[in-house]
Amino acid sequence: MKSIPPLALCVALGAAASPHAFATNGYFVHGYGIKAQGQAGVSIAQPQDGLAAANNPAGTAWIGDRLDIGASLFAPDRGAEVEGNAFGANGQYDGNNRNYFLLPEIGYSHQLSERLGVGLALYGNGGMNTDYQQNPYAAFGSQGSAGVDLAQVFVTPSLAYKFTEHQSFGIGLNFVYQRFAAKGLSAFANPAFSSDADNLNDRGHDTSTGWGLRLGWQGQVTDNLTLGLTWSSKIKAQKFDRYAGLFADSGSFDIPENYGAGLSYTLTPRLTLSADVQTIKYGNVRSVGNDFDAQAVFAGANFGSKDGPGFGWQDITVYKLAVSYALSPELTVRSGFSHAEQPVQRDQTFLNILAPGVIEDHLSLGLTWQVSPGNELSLAYTHGFEQEVKGNGSIPAAFGGGEANLKMSQDILGAAYAWTF
Repeated sequence: MKSIPPLALCVALGAAASPHAFATNGYFVHGYGIKAQGQAGVSIAQPQDGLAAANNPAGTAWIGDRLDIGASLFAPDRGAEVEGNAFGANGQYDGNNRNYFLLPEIGYSHQLSERLGVGLALYGNGGMNTDYQQNPYAAFGSQGSAGVDLAQVFVTPSLAYKFTEHQSFGIGLNFVYQRFAAKGLSAFANPAFSSDADNLNDRGHDTSTGWGLRLGWQGQVTDNLTLGLTWSSKIKAQKFDRYAGLFADSGSFDIPENYGAGLSYTLTPRLTLSADVQTIKYGNVRSVGNDFDAQAVFAGANFGSKDGPGFGWQDITVYKLAVSYALSPELTVRSGFSHAEQPVQRDQTFLNILAPGVIEDHLSLGLTWQVSPGNELSLAYTHGFEQEVKGNGSIPAAFGGGEANLKMSQDILGAAYAWTF
């Protein structure tokens, strides 16, 4: 620990307090830890760094004493098109007023004994950002630029125990800090649409916190095959009071339950194949999963009410495959591909102009270089392939009808440095 530059550690800790990101599987990050990012997020049965607790807390028992400090640079390209609208909203809209986002991460693990390990992970669970200089909702009465800014920071202390020579169980506590702002939605900030019209739009940033539980199991079932299971509870977070008239249930914005299974197979001493399957329960969070139904809004299910409009996101399952190969004792290369189900329904694209988290496919490349004994550098690059969701009955007749079409692509570059001791 004495060899760790104190300034670098302080800078990383400070930066981790307020990341803004545009995540990829809906609004979840595709992988926690730079090594996992280089494998399209595959990590449930393959712990590799101090961020193990963010993926599967059972992995904390297997990675030894280490500190990882890293950051990812997100470069999203997001936009929307409106066509066939009777109110004059037709056109192409660019949501990229801000193009780059930095997402730091820190992971630490320590073995208390041969069977017991503890860890601490700080990371961005996800986020959402759009900024339209040309307001897509201007034709309906909104003014100024439009967009949202959501950031989520997680701190996960973990404890893992090897209850047999080849199996471990882990538990982590997920603390989340959220920050949110919305602007350019004045067309909806009136009593006809909102249960609290004064707290729907342009209220600056509001914050929220909450706690949840993460559990995991990892087991080596043969000499070559390791399996893993992980589950994270839904987090009932504090409400965004400044946006009580926007989000369903008076500003509620909980973190959805998610769970997954993984395997890692050592084909040769140098070659490892691995895979994960992850499910994210977006549909169980009212502010995210509730549909936008204009008839229901006019009938009393206004923005901010318990059954008020959300973004109409569905639960998704993400499938991930990866391969890693040790070119030498000092250099390992890796790659991965993932495919996610589409969270945004085609009839729900109108509000999702603000949150076009529609990417389905990712391709990742990565490497780890042991710079010297006890020090390693990891790099990862991920491309989120452009995905378009064309609206189908997406703009209600009360807003002039027509369709809202969404698209997004993304590039992510990550780097981390680790000290092992």
